[in-house]
Amino acid sequence: MLHFLSSVSSSTSTFPLNPQFLLLPKPATKLRVLHAMSAASSSSRPARGALEVPSLGADETGAAAGEAFRRYTSPSLRRSGAAGVSIVWFRNDLRVLDNEVLLRAWAASEAVLPVYCVDPRIFGGSTHYFGFPKTGALRAQFLIECLGDLKHNLMKQGLDLLVRHGKPEDTLPSIAKAVNAHTVYAHKETCSEEVLVERLVLKRLEQVVIPQGGASNQKKSRNPKLQLIWGATLYHIDDLPFSVDNLPDVYTQFRKAVESKSSVRNCNKLPPVLGPPPNSGLDEIGGWGTVPTLESLGLSVTKSEKGMHFVGGESAALGRVHEYFWKKDQLKVYKETRNGMIGPDYSTKFSPWLASGSLSPRYICEEVKRYEKQRVANDSTYWVLFELIWRDYFRFISAKYGNSIFHLGGPRNVVSKWSQDQALFESWRDGRTGYPLIDANMKELLATGFMSNRGRQIVCSFLVRDMGIDWRMGAEWFETCLLDYDPASNYGNWTYGAGVGNDPREDRYFSIPKQAKTYDPDGEYAAYWLPELRSLAKERRNFPGASYIKQVVPLKFDGGHQKRDQQFNRQRRPGNMYRRQK
Repeated sequence: MLHFLSSVSSSTSTFPLNPQFLLLPKPATKLRVLHAMSAASSSSRPARGALEVPSLGADETGAAAGEAFRRYTSPSLRRSGAAGVSIVWFRNDLRVLDNEVLLRAWAASEAVLPVYCVDPRIFGGSTHYFGFPKTGALRAQFLIECLGDLKHNLMKQGLDLLVRHGKPEDTLPSIAKAVNAHTVYAHKETCSEEVLVERLVLKRLEQVVIPQGGASNQKKSRNPKLQLIWGATLYHIDDLPFSVDNLPDVYTQFRKAVESKSSVRNCNKLPPVLGPPPNSGLDEIGGWGTVPTLESLGLSVTKSEKGMHFVGGESAALGRVHEYFWKKDQLKVYKETRNGMIGPDYSTKFSPWLASGSLSPRYICEEVKRYEKQRVANDSTYWVLFELIWRDYFRFISAKYGNSIFHLGGPRNVVSKWSQDQALFESWRDGRTGYPLIDANMKELLATGFMSNRGRQIVCSFLVRDMGIDWRMGAEWFETCLLDYDPASNYGNWTYGAGVGNDPREDRYFSIPKQAKTYDPDGEYAAYWLPELRSLAKERRNFPGASYIKQVVPLKFDGGHQKRDQQFNRQRRPGNMYRRQK
């Protein structure tokens, strides 16, 4: 997680950014983004080759997922007086385990129809300001794998997944009418684009008239309802010790309040079978459909020989929890290793599955508690929960502040001068800044769709502090590339990094030399992603001088003044650089 504030110096080079400068495809062409099918080793010497996350084989992954499902299945759960058909609209909750939407739909109906809409605005659209691809090929491939696994797990529960290409507000009403559904169940979102889709779906469902019981001669009729359920966070919104409008703006205050006054709800138990699906109406809407391929979305990827490849899907997510907690026993040292950069096991790597909803944060919490009882409870076990609470915090902040988390001045309406220098941004995006630590991180992002927590803080600080570039350009590029993208966490973190977030207490500058010496002292990470540096002595890899490309900008600080690096005093800035907008 990023949780720091900063400010940037102004640049006189500001102009509207041409969306085409990023080598983006025109509508008729295919987007090509590098795709890594590998992971670096966590040993002292980076591995050459490919590893997946999780690294379990298919049988071991299946066994771990099967065990989790068995522990959360309750034979005593039965429907009571349920009737009719309900639709489960899957969005960013691509899982069966601890999915309250699925359970509520099952309990309220005699038949359940799971639906996923391949929304062209998500898979073919562009980011808001700068026109980057809304979903890059790496995340698209990950989501395709999530959908395939979701379909598989639903079929094991007596259901299936109906896949339709189209906007939910166009697709769901026609499906509801075809199967005579009384309710569409879905998880509630908080950010504006997702909330708008909810409103459009509700408006269109109100125009659908369904005879009660499905009989054409029935006098009474009704409209399908839209039932939105909270389910994306560790702590439920109804269990917070304050309203969202009164949410503390300081994370520590939020964390202490929820830890002392709230409790995490238990994971929902599953019935032995969630079926059946509706027995009529599917033929007239074209059957179940198929999970899309990258080619069908107009995308493609090129395999890379290095980095981590995350396997999409709930089964892989449950396998990763098993692998990291129980098989490799890494949880007990998480706090000590979490600032690493090379390999799959310096941190949990749960974030891509959390972002897609393939993994429940409450399941992680219960596994942490189980680990603490069976093995050890220490700062590391707590710190995983600490990071989940950060994720909650950004989700609730997005509900409190709405669209301001996407605005230039952020939630506090900070006025600053920013550059949108095209050449500078391209050098950052492509990993050509002349600073190996920055370039290595950006090449990892492009190749794998992932970057370490430490790396995200460093490249963010460099973009906004040293380059003076509009932070939204960085945020939108992350939106394109990250496997673990979700709007609340991504933009919450970037507003913090740009010094426009809601919590102004921290004000940190990340010195590139200091970060390199601390977190990549032998230059192994830099040399792994920048092979031209491998021939240099270890102590020179992050400081190669003329042996590497020319640095595009000078650093604000060269690392010689440690105290000044850690605390960039706001008083040193010109008075017009950081003020609240009237």
